[in-house]
Order: sequence, then C-alpha cells, then structure tokens
Amino acid sequence: MSAPTSSPTAVPVEHTDEINSRILSVSEDRVKGFHRQPFDYISEQSGLPFETVQERIQAMLRAGVIRRVRQTLLANKLAEGALVAWKVPTDKLEAAFDFLFKQDPFSGHVVLRSTDREVSGSDFRLWTTLKVPQDRNINEHCDVLKRLIGAEDYYTMQAHGIFALGVGHVRRKTMEPGEKADEPAVMMTTNIADLDAEEWNVLLHLKGDLSCEEINHQPWEGRARDAGVSLDKFCEVAARLDQKGVIGRFSTFLEHVKPSSAGIRVTRFNALFHWKVPKGMEERAGSEVGRHPIMTHCYWREGGERFANVNIMGVIHGTDKDTVLAHKAAIDQHLADVGIPLLYTNVFWGGRSEIKPSEISPIVFKDWHEKWANVTGPVI
Repeated sequence: MSAPTSSPTAVPVEHTDEINSRILSVSEDRVKGFHRQPFDYISEQSGLPFETVQERIQAMLRAGVIRRVRQTLLANKLAEGALVAWKVPTDKLEAAFDFLFKQDPFSGHVVLRSTDREVSGSDFRLWTTLKVPQDRNINEHCDVLKRLIGAEDYYTMQAHGIFALGVGHVRRKTMEPGEKADEPAVMMTTNIADLDAEEWNVLLHLKGDLSCEEINHQPWEGRARDAGVSLDKFCEVAARLDQKGVIGRFSTFLEHVKPSSAGIRVTRFNALFHWKVPKGMEERAGSEVGRHPIMTHCYWREGGERFANVNIMGVIHGTDKDTVLAHKAAIDQHLADVGIPLLYTNVFWGGRSEIKPSEISPIVFKDWHEKWANVTGPVI
C-alpha cells in the first residue's frame, strides 16, 4: 500500500509573519508612483523571490488580511475634496454611518470619533472624507446627505496643503516617539490637474482594485485590453499621469480596524490630532509635523470656530494608546523647539471605521443625485 500523501502546508497570512512583514513593509506605502511591474518591484525591494511575494499577497488578500490591492490616485488633484464632520443625533449615528458607507459612493473613510473630554466640536461624532467631481459643489452634495441622514449640522474642511499621505502600518510599529526625517516635509498642493480624454480613459481603468489573478508580472495587461489600448500605450499614458502628479502609490491595504480570523489586529487606536498654530505659520508647522514618519496623514485644513480654529490636522495609528499619545507629545515638543507656538490642540479618537475609495465620476454623480433628488428624508 502506498504511503498517504501529506497535505500541503498552509501559507501564513498574518501580518506578523516574518516574510509577510518584509513584504508589507514595502508594499503598504513604499511603491511610489506608477510601476509597470509593481510586484516585481516589491520583490526586489523586499529581497524575496517574486513567487514568494505573489503567493503571500494572494493568500493575504483571500484571507482578508489585505483588504484591497490597487494603484492609488491623488484624488485631491482630480476632484474637489474635503474632510467633513457631521453632527447627528445619537440615536441615528449608526444608521447614518451605514448610509454614508453603503449608499454614498463619494464618501470614502467613514469614522465615528470621540474625545476624552468635552471640547470644541466634540458633538460632531461622525467624520467622513468626501470627493465630488470637478466643477461640482461639495456643500451642495452635503446638503443632500444632511437631508437623507437627518444630520443637524455639518462642517467641510478642504485641504490647503498635504504634508503626509501613506499608510504603512507594519513599518510604523517599531518607530520611536520623536523619530523624524532629516528635513521638513514638502507641502503638496491640491490644484486640480487638467486631463485629456485618453488620460481619463486610462485613469479610470487603472484605479480599480486588483483581483488575485492580476497579482502577476503584468497586472495592467487586462486593464489595457479593457481600455482598448496596447499595454505599451497604457503604461505610457499612466507614466504621463504620474508626471502630472495625479498618481499616488501602488499599495496593498491592510485591514487595520477589524481583527483577522485568528483575532490579530493591525492597529487598535486611530487618533486624529488637531493643532492650532499662528496664522502665517501653517505651511511651516505642517512641514514640521509631516517630517515625523509616524504620521499617516497630515494636512493644512481650517477647522473654523466649530473646532477652535485649528489649522493643522493629522492621523496616527497604533496598538497602544499611551504610545500614540507619546508620539503626539514628541511632536508638540518639536514644534516648540523650532519656535512654532502651539495655541491649542486636541485628539479625536476613532471608533467604528470603514474605508472605500471615493468615486470621482461625473456620470455616477449625476445618476446619484437624480436618484435622491425627490426623496424628502431622512431615510434612516
């Protein structure tokens, strides 16, 4: 009788696995701009064979440890964007959250936030990022959402400058409070880019989530075919889009809020920091905050009177609350050390959270508004 065949060893899928960590330390936010062969690049930078990178990313994606793999766009260069804080009755918060996440394709990151103490704006519990197509009005869209979810009020905060934008949870786990780059961050502007029809065609085929089958040497081959152009032309136009500043990074996005099937979390705390610095010092302050690599996001936004006139906002993720606060304390001290007065500061802690890419299509926008135009609301 022949010996029984042993079952294949399961591929490790947790982000804590040594090989997965090596891959994720590159693939989360170190693949900047457009790459014709992004997985080959991840292989080179992580020092691992292509086949290993392919197998591990596919396994993590199937297991839900990685929630999506995609080419990110700098949407602030393509559409009008804002951070929106919503004041919603407590008994409608969860339902309003569900509506904005499931029913509004233009709302991206949807988060319920709270503060450790009652401060200016702490009654605005629901926060979203929002994009609307070029030449559309953000506040008009918010007026419709306000009617549909029964919100009492909302406040939009457009970005005047961007100093940090890249979520690399794995490589940030070992960062020490106060760790910073040699030079201040350079502020990215939010001026809308002008694209032609060929560029829009490639862009819209480039931006969607990649399937497991597309995790290969030529992930854009099928996208080029769907766009009706050759692979060479597709990559040529994508490189042109990169030069125009509308391409972000190629990324494997970890599921960082929900635990994995084994109960392992990537992060536990999502902290939105608010800083108020003197008028005229916003760009310098944002550059000094943004030079701290622990910051996944850092923007110059005007909070207005509702939020104590803060003007610099940023996000840190972590697994320990005291460590997150230690990072903030180090940044506060750094601002003082370089001569930037801190007039006010606060922390909004994230609770329930969902993330999806914001839609930027004017056709989808038109159809959505026609659908809800005559609905009185609230619908939740």
